[in-house]
Parts: sequence; structure tokens; C-alpha cells
Amino acid sequence: MIEIFDPNTDKYIYAILIFSFFQFFRVFFRKISYKIVQKTSTKFDDEILESIEKPVDYLFIIIGINIALSILTFDNEIEDMINKLLRSGFILVIFWGALNVLTNLSVNIHKITDKLGDKFSAEVLNFIIKSIRFFIFIIGFIVVLQEWGYNVSGFLASMGLIGMALALAAKDTAANLFGSLVIFIDKPFKVGDWIKTPQVEGTIETIGIRSTKVRTFAQALVTVPNATLANSAILNWSAMGKRRIKMNIGITYDTPGQTVENIIKDIKVMLENNEDIHQDTIHIYFSEFAASSLNIFCYYFTKTTNWGEFMRVRENTYLEIMKIVERNGTSFAFPTQTLHIEKNKELVE
Repeated sequence: MIEIFDPNTDKYIYAILIFSFFQFFRVFFRKISYKIVQKTSTKFDDEILESIEKPVDYLFIIIGINIALSILTFDNEIEDMINKLLRSGFILVIFWGALNVLTNLSVNIHKITDKLGDKFSAEVLNFIIKSIRFFIFIIGFIVVLQEWGYNVSGFLASMGLIGMALALAAKDTAANLFGSLVIFIDKPFKVGDWIKTPQVEGTIETIGIRSTKVRTFAQALVTVPNATLANSAILNWSAMGKRRIKMNIGITYDTPGQTVENIIKDIKVMLENNEDIHQDTIHIYFSEFAASSLNIFCYYFTKTTNWGEFMRVRENTYLEIMKIVERNGTSFAFPTQTLHIEKNKELVE
């Protein structure tokens, strides 16, 4: 009959004492840790300590059992089984702690982004954290399998085939997820922005993991896949610091040159004295001898970016320009044609 345990009872007493010491140290370590984190002003470290409390407790138990059993003598098969169990337990506890920390981080990200009003960032970051948690779980599972002597390479190969099949089946979903990450990193718009793309124009209502919802000016709700947005040119009107007004004023050809100069000067003065006009860029020049008019090029910006206010300021400047043209005794040109008829002399023999 195989003798499993060493008959020397002193070893068992030492093993029990060692295990008891680690349990005492486990309780002592927990109390000291809580006292340290309670002195800080933030609650983040308290939550982190809370999330790893149980994994750390089991870690001390496993270490205590490992050191306690190391002084005892067992049969080779039993000793090998015990070592595998302890190593597997150690691996599981480490990965368990990592998963708990990531879960706590996900909760805190939601709290931070809710305060900042960036719901999109919370959703994307939460998706990233969940993906990392999934990969950590898979890695931990593979490491435990390897510890017990299973063929990990075959398992990985089968997982690779499954992953390829899933990727092909859900390539559009994956493209939208990566599009979400691109939008999150670049931040071309946020909720409430007025954007224009080749597909849609309107106000951003919600930004999700898969798609973005845009409310058009006709109050229709358009759902645009994030992959489409990530690969499109996006014009963000809300990001403008000013709005442009660009036009050509055509006056009649019978206007004297001095009058044209006076009109240009008066328009510049009017714009420079207008509080609604951005003063950094005002360009008023005689630009062209057109087919039926003398063109004055006008290029300036409004300070406001609000559509209604912009329309009001533009209307005001247009009316002032009309008054300036009238005061200078000329008028706006319109397309005209002059027909010259030449009389031919009849040749009589």
C-alpha cells in the first residue's frame, strides 16, 4: 500500500501554523489597506480596493496553502495534482482581479462622461473595456488549459477559424464598430452639431456604437452607419467661428469710374462700421468687366454662426448696399443686348 502522508506529525503542525499566519496577515493587510485609502480625498481608490478585495483574499489563501504544503511529503501523482490545482487557482485569481478592476473602471467612465455630457465617449469606451475583458477571460482560460496539458495550439486554431467565420458574417457590424472608434478618436462632431455630408444634412441627435442618428430640417430622423460617416467628408457648420458672405454686385456700364470708386469706398465703410461683421476679412474690389455689367466683388463674414441671425445680418448688408448704389446715382445691371442694324446700299446696274 502506498504511503501518502509523512508520519511525522510535527510537519502538520508547522503547516497549520504557516497557513494560520497567512490568514492573520491577510486580515491585517486588508485593514491596513482600508485605512490608507480612507485617508485619500477620492473614492476611486476605495472602489478599486473593493473590487480586488476577494481576489486578494483568495490569493493569500492559495499562497498560504502552497507554502504550508511545501513542507509536507506526498505521493508524486498527488503532489503533481496539488501543484496544478494551486497554479490554476493562482492564475484564476489574478485574472479575476483584472476583470474586476476593468468592471470598476467601466462604471467610473460612465460617471465621468455623464458629468461631461459626452455620452458617445462612454459608449465607445465601455465597448473597448468589454472587449478587453473578453480577451482577458480567453487568455486566462487558455493559460489554465495549458497548465493541465491540453493542446492549446489546436484550440487557438479552431478559435481562429470560428473568428474568421464570425468576421465574414458580421463584417458590416465590425466596420461600423471601427467607424465608431474613428469618430471617437477624431471627434468630427458631437451631439447637437449641425453637419452636412454627401448622404445627409441636419443636427446630430444621438451617437451610438453602430450608427449615428441625424435629425434633418424637415424633422425626419436619419440613421447613418458609423462606417459610412467615418469614410465621408463631414462639413460641421456648428464648428464655424464665422459665416461667409460672397457675391458679385453688377452695376450698369454707363456708371463713371469715379462713381464705381465711391461705391466701393462706401461699402467698405458700411461694413467696417457694422458690429455684426467680422473685421478681420473684408474684401471689396472692382473685379470684372462682365458681359452686361461692371462687377464689384464682395467678400466678408458675419460674427454669428446661427442661421437665423446670419440671414438677418446678410439682409441688412444687402439693403445697405442697395442704398449706397442708389445714393451714387447709378443702378444695378441686368442682362441686356444691343442690336446694331446696318443698311446695305442696293447696287443697280
